[in-house]
Amino acid sequence: MRYVTHSYRHGMELFLTSEEYKPLWAQVHAVIDGISDEAIAEWFAQNCAGSAKSLSYALNALIKDGLAYYGWQPESAIFNEGAYINSVWRLDFAKGDISVEVGFNHGEAVAWNLIKPVIASELNHVSKAIQTSAGIVIAATQELKDAGGFDSAVGTYEKYVSYLRPLRNLLTVPMVVIGLRRPESFHIEVVKEGSKNIGVIVAD
Repeated sequence: MRYVTHSYRHGMELFLTSEEYKPLWAQVHAVIDGISDEAIAEWFAQNCAGSAKSLSYALNALIKDGLAYYGWQPESAIFNEGAYINSVWRLDFAKGDISVEVGFNHGEAVAWNLIKPVIASELNHVSKAIQTSAGIVIAATQELKDAGGFDSAVGTYEKYVSYLRPLRNLLTVPMVVIGLRRPESFHIEVVKEGSKNIGVIVAD
């Protein structure tokens, strides 16, 4: 799958040159690069036909399967104190020194998705279950949002990048924001079926 990146606090430079990060970045790159249009369309057709309108479910599942293959821990708890072991305080994925958030949710979650890798990487007054030192955030570009049937409220790669500057004093660790581009061979057309909006694959 095609994608664009934005390097924050020298994140990409570190991911490409530091032995601490290079193999982990290579795995993330391999997972995304290996997601084909055919795989997205097949997963959508088998699991979402008539019930969903966007490619977010297919992309989430394919990313999850790919990272699991390389041993990334899904739904990784940041803390190990009882009151903070719940979904609010979990990373989408973690392995070694890198936290990963997949941000196909509402635009209001953009700041929180950027802050979670920082919480996982910094020392805290709450006992930690994981200690990373850098983050990756995966989001849809505007072109994928438009072509993939995403809800209008979903936060885009462009929005994530725009948040980095005003949040710089809070976002203290290196990060790379990945923007997934639209499929090259098809798009999603949203149609009304009864009271529901559903997505239909249309070849380009």
